[in-house]
Amino acid sequence: MKKLIAILLLSLFLVSTTELYQLLKIPDLAEHYFEHKQMNPDMPVIAFFKAHYEHPVKDGDYGKDQKLPFITHTKTLNFLFTIGNRFRIDFEKENSRTSYAHKIPSRDEDHCFKGFAGSVWEPPRCFFIRLPIIF
Repeated sequence: MKKLIAILLLSLFLVSTTELYQLLKIPDLAEHYFEHKQMNPDMPVIAFFKAHYEHPVKDGDYGKDQKLPFITHTKTLNFLFTIGNRFRIDFEKENSRTSYAHKIPSRDEDHCFKGFAGSVWEPPRCFFIRLPIIF
């Protein structure tokens, strides 16, 4: 279920932020090709693509031609986050005081897996913090 949701969210993201939404217009392309095929049964697919993509012409079905994939492009969704030059954090040293944190053990010996006691990937036994905190 998680994999399906991940695929769905990734698909929605890609369709909304890239040109992949154009692939959703492929049924319009097939329908328009069959309309041309009914008017001219000898028309191959290559001639259809050349007439609509290589040398487009404003003719009677120009409105339908504009609905084909990759004919018109729209601006996709873009996100841009910037921090301007005015963003600063100033600390006043006159009114600040320094405090120190105490030792905090990083793991509980009673709840440790005994099989991993000699492992290289074992976390440190104690974690010491001695950082000044400025208020």
